[in-house]
Amino acid sequence: MEVRRENNTEWVKRSLLYKEYSAELEEILLHKWIESEKVGYDIGFERALVDWHLKYRSIWRAKRMNLLSGQKSQDGAPLGAGG
Repeated sequence: MEVRRENNTEWVKRSLLYKEYSAELEEILLHKWIESEKVGYDIGFERALVDWHLKYRSIWRAKRMNLLSGQKSQDGAPLGAGG
C-alpha cells in the first residue's frame, strides 16, 4: 500500500518538533528584523541566529517550556502574555 506524500507532510507539520522549530525560527527572524532596523542594514540570518542564540534562546526556551506545560508566570498570567 502506497502512502500519499501529502499525508507525510501533514504529519511532520503537526509534530511538536516542527512546531518548536517554527516558533524558534519566527523569533530569530523577528530578532533579525529588529537588529537590522537598529543598524540600518540587513545583518543577515547567520548573524541574527548566533546573536539571538547567545543572548535570548535560553530565556525564551524556558518560558516556552513553561507555556507548553501549562504553568503560569509569577504574576499569574500565562507566559508569553504581554512580555
